[in-house]
Amino acid sequence: MRTLVAGFLTFGLACAAAAYAQTTESRAIDAVASTARFSVTHVWVEHVDGTVPIVSGTVELPAGSALPISVSAKLDPARIHTGDDDRDAALRGPDWFDAKQFGVWTYASTKIVAAGPSRFGMDGTLTIHGVTQTVHLDVTVSGTPAKPVYHAAGTVDRKAFGMSTTRLDPVIGNPVAITLDIALQ
Repeated sequence: MRTLVAGFLTFGLACAAAAYAQTTESRAIDAVASTARFSVTHVWVEHVDGTVPIVSGTVELPAGSALPISVSAKLDPARIHTGDDDRDAALRGPDWFDAKQFGVWTYASTKIVAAGPSRFGMDGTLTIHGVTQTVHLDVTVSGTPAKPVYHAAGTVDRKAFGMSTTRLDPVIGNPVAITLDIALQ
């Protein structure tokens, strides 16, 4: 009897796993059509805005839905762009992002909660400069379930990522606003 019960249980779990696999799809982030931007206050120029290229990523979706199950992405700090070559070089250096030692930033969702038909909150781990912190993003969805487009916004504390050791530290704000516009392939 135990063997029969174990057989049914194994069969049931296998069917559930197969049904789950058929009802979800993994979609790649379109790195060309997606952007990651940041803005930080700076006493001498009010705000410094820039971009960090998204080089790859994956969004796991239930079939027919634009609300993801999970999201992951990689960004390239060596290609940061603020419109000022000297500032970009300093940001890539060891006092800030240390792009030679930490050449990839990563984000991985840990919790996604619907907040309406076209909005959700997403918590995840962001690793920058070798430091991992939890980051919350508020996300809106446009497009269609077949071709969703995501706009995410949040704030990170640069000091929490270990970027507070330069002589310019007192003139640069701690909170950094981040926004992402993500399209899928």
